[in-house]
Amino acid sequence: MNKYTELEKLIEKEKIKYDEDMKKHTTIRIGGKASCFVTPTKIDDIIKVVDFAKQNNIDYYIIGNGSDLVVADEGIDGIVIRFGSGFDTIKVENNTIEAYAGNTMPKVSQIARKNALTGFEFACGIPGTVGGGIRMNAGAYGSEISSIVDEITYLNEKNEVCMMKKEDAKFSYRHSIFCENKNLIVLSAKFVLEKGNLSQIEEKMNEYTVARKQKQPIEYPNAGSTFKRPTGYFVGKLVQDAGLRGYTIGGIQVSEKHTGFLINKGNATCKDVKQIIKHIQDVVYNKFGVHLESEIEFIGGKE
Repeated sequence: MNKYTELEKLIEKEKIKYDEDMKKHTTIRIGGKASCFVTPTKIDDIIKVVDFAKQNNIDYYIIGNGSDLVVADEGIDGIVIRFGSGFDTIKVENNTIEAYAGNTMPKVSQIARKNALTGFEFACGIPGTVGGGIRMNAGAYGSEISSIVDEITYLNEKNEVCMMKKEDAKFSYRHSIFCENKNLIVLSAKFVLEKGNLSQIEEKMNEYTVARKQKQPIEYPNAGSTFKRPTGYFVGKLVQDAGLRGYTIGGIQVSEKHTGFLINKGNATCKDVKQIIKHIQDVVYNKFGVHLESEIEFIGGKE
């Protein structure tokens, strides 16, 4: 008997898929199949699925839009939870936006624009969700999500709905308390913005959009920035100066457009990604004495 069948007694069967191809759920289009893939539409669904996983000693993973994520070639023997349609609500009140975790960052950025609220422009091209953005303290163009978030609603280790002020979220560069503890699940976040000039907001967003198209390899599947920025250096320049522009292993390549990105040239594997990251780290360290820390998260397989 399928060990996940009992889940069908807890939540609607149509929210559950078996042997789901994870290539469809990551921006780099890499990975095997997930044994069980669930799209909850309400908090109660998440609580039931997580409880089920814990009681049956089954691994579970919360994913957003699948950016900064690579799934093992062997797939995932466990439950993957990706928020469904019930988690795409956005509420605007004066200069505050409350966005549920399943919303994409660009969507929230557009809502802020429509309401002439400034502060969210930097996120207009970040491909992740609000939940993932909070977890990784996503940022671009000198701004980070921690600078505008006020409070976060989440599930704690006991699956209780709690609220956390940003001061308690342990935000730092591409890090938060939600990275430290996978049992904490972001449900929504409240952002405090400022009233702004609509034309100036649109101008800034257009500027960021053009810059992204010109500088980033968005025409290929990729996982966003490969490495965290080391203090005092730029990743792209280090990789380029190390002579690794266009370097290829299997189907994965260091982008010639932006050497801080890896692109899937076709049929790349998780093994390819791990090998090329290790190679880049070794070459850069040997040449410049700088350690590059991967920003990409690997899940599934033997881990």
